[in-house]
Amino acid sequence: MSVNVNRSVLDQFYRYKMPRIIAKVEGKGNGIKTVIVNMTDVAKSLNRPPTYPTKFFGCELGAQTQFDAKNDRFIVNGSHEANKLQDMLDGFIRKFVLCPECDNPETDLHINAKKQTIGNSCKACGYRGMLDTRHKLCTFILRNPPEDTGSVKKKEKKSKKKDKENGSSDGEASNHNDIDAPDAVDGDDDDQDWGEETTEEAQQRRMEEISAHAKNLTLSEDLEKPLEKRVNLFYNFVKQKKEDGAVDSSDKEILAEAERLDVKDTAPLILTELLMDENIRDQIKKYKRHFLRFTHNNKKAQKYLLGGFECLVKLHQAQLLPRVPIVLKDLYDADLLEEDVILAWAEKVSKKYVSKELAKEIHAKAVPFVKWLKEAEEESEGSGADEGEDDNVEVVYSSSARELKVESVTPEKPAEEEDDLDIDAI
Repeated sequence: MSVNVNRSVLDQFYRYKMPRIIAKVEGKGNGIKTVIVNMTDVAKSLNRPPTYPTKFFGCELGAQTQFDAKNDRFIVNGSHEANKLQDMLDGFIRKFVLCPECDNPETDLHINAKKQTIGNSCKACGYRGMLDTRHKLCTFILRNPPEDTGSVKKKEKKSKKKDKENGSSDGEASNHNDIDAPDAVDGDDDDQDWGEETTEEAQQRRMEEISAHAKNLTLSEDLEKPLEKRVNLFYNFVKQKKEDGAVDSSDKEILAEAERLDVKDTAPLILTELLMDENIRDQIKKYKRHFLRFTHNNKKAQKYLLGGFECLVKLHQAQLLPRVPIVLKDLYDADLLEEDVILAWAEKVSKKYVSKELAKEIHAKAVPFVKWLKEAEEESEGSGADEGEDDNVEVVYSSSARELKVESVTPEKPAEEEDDLDIDAI
C-alpha cells in the first residue's frame, strides 16, 4: 500500500507516492534488530540513497545502524514498530526531501566537499538554497554524498580532462557533454556559482553563511565523538566559564552545551567536581538553579549527582564524611534529589565512584537520614489524623552531636507543586 510522500497532503490524487514502510524484527536480547525490508523502494520514491533515512532513524532513536546494499538489508538496532518508523520518516522528508518553497519532493542535494555545505535545489519551482547542517545526519551525508552529485560526476570530469589531454576527437568530447547536460543542475558544487551576486554585501553575507555552516558542522562532529570525549568537552566548557568568572550566571548556557553534546544526564557529576568542595552546603544554595536544570524530574541525573557527592567526600573526607546525612538532607530539601532515588541508592553499596570501603562508610553515615525518610514515607501512607502535628516538625542536623534530630518549626505557606517549579525564578 502506498502513501503520500508529504503525508500532510490529504489529496488522494497527489502524484508523489511512496510505499508504506515494512519492518521486520529479528533476533533476541542484546542482538535484537529491526530490518526495514523495503527501504530501497521507499528511498527510491524520495530520490535519496536508502542509507540516508536508515541513518536518520539511528540518529533519532540513538541506535546503531547497519547497511548491506548488496543484499538489500538496512538495519536499525533494537525493536521498532513500522508505524513508529513511518512517523519518523515524515521528519526526514520534511528536513531533507521537501522543497522549503513549494513543498514538492522534486529536490536534489548538492555536496560541496571543499566548503562542507549541502545545497538543495528544486526542479519544480527552481528554488536553490542551503540545508541547515546542525542535524547529526548532515555529517553522514557530507561523508557519503549522493552518487549523482558526488563521485560519479567527478569521475566523468576526470575522464573528460583525460580525453582532452589525449587529443580526443570533437565527437567524443561532444558525447561527454551530452552525458552531463541533462544533469547540469546536479553538477559539482565546486564549479557552480549558484547565481551568486558580486556586490560587497552579498560576498560578506556568503562568508557569514559559510562560517555558520562550518560551525554547525563542528557541532555535528562533536556528537559523533565517544561519550568520554563529549564529557571532557563539557568539563572544559564549564571550567572555562569558572575561570572567566562567568559561571554564576551561565546556567542556561551550561544546559545548552550539555544538550548539544548529549551529556545532560552525566552533567551533575561534572558540576559537582567543578562547583563544589568542602563548603558544599553553601554551594548547594548558590548553584541550586544550575543543578535543577539537570536533575528536575530526571532520576538518572540525580544518580550522577549522588556519585559526584561520593567523589567529593573522598576528596574532603575529614570535613564531609561526618556531615553526609545533613548534606543529603540539604540536597533533598533543595529538590535536587527525590526520595525514591535516595532510598534506591541506600539499598546498594557501589564502588563505581569510590572504594568499596569508603562507600560503606558513606552509606553507614547516611543511615539516620535514610531511616527518617522511610519513617516519613510510612507515616504519610498511614491515616491523615496526625497530619497537622507532623507538618510542624522538621529534621535538622546537630553539629555538636553530629546526628539528625526533630525540632518544632513554625508552619510555612505550602510550596507549589513540584511540576510547576520555575527554575528561572530561583
